[in-house]
Amino acid sequence: MADLRNRVFLVTGATHSIGEYIARGLHAAGAAVMITGIEDDKGRAVAETLGARATYRHLDIRSDEEIDARLAETVSVFGRLDGIVNCACSYLDNGIATARADWLAALDVNVVGAAILTQKAVAYLPKPGGVVVNIGSVAGKFGNGFRGPYSVGKAGLMHFTRLAAVALGPQGIRVVTVSPGWTWSPPMEGMTANNRDLADRAGADVTPLGRVGRMEEVANVVAFACSDEASWVNGCDLPVDGGFSMMGPDQGLGPRHWCNQHAGEFAVDAGQPNPK
Repeated sequence: MADLRNRVFLVTGATHSIGEYIARGLHAAGAAVMITGIEDDKGRAVAETLGARATYRHLDIRSDEEIDARLAETVSVFGRLDGIVNCACSYLDNGIATARADWLAALDVNVVGAAILTQKAVAYLPKPGGVVVNIGSVAGKFGNGFRGPYSVGKAGLMHFTRLAAVALGPQGIRVVTVSPGWTWSPPMEGMTANNRDLADRAGADVTPLGRVGRMEEVANVVAFACSDEASWVNGCDLPVDGGFSMMGPDQGLGPRHWCNQHAGEFAVDAGQPNPK
């Protein structure tokens, strides 16, 4: 496990789901954690279960004033700030039909909020030694006909990682992306009626490791990215997807497999479509 003793991190979107697990993983590695989000009851409950070295504060990253206040408060409460994890995310999305107002609202959270928090955190981070981790997604790497602002936002955030790594690297501040694939989390719980076996069977169709990921597996990689063990890791994406993103649209099976799948639709003797 990464050793994060005497380190302090602020995590956005940490009141539930992957953000909560990231906060728990950093805490388990020895760090103090400022848990932030907009679901106050859930956030306070997470902090209470962690106990010492954890506290919750409301943070809407669309507000510059709240960003300023939370950064200053983190240093006031814990004495320092070593890194931030940009996990807050909007799922406001109607694919290609998303209205302008919804595009702007979603990207304000998924890209702009993370960029402004990073910008403002620089004044507090150690130089060298500061870390910014942006939570990406396989959705930001491939086309998805059913998603708009979410996928575009994740793609934009992943490029922001590269931009910020170049800009902040001379000060000794590292910036990386951690990109989960299909993960057993509240969205997947909802789409499978809380059937984890079903999720794993579906994940086996698209992932070489034969299942969907676990939120603690994402948290483990974030903790590594925040640690001294990753001191030479900068400006890149760390995929936590069981191999999903390296297979491509043919799922690593090649054209022969897919041609064979459809061979029965054609008459073998005449090469004409089979009337059946």
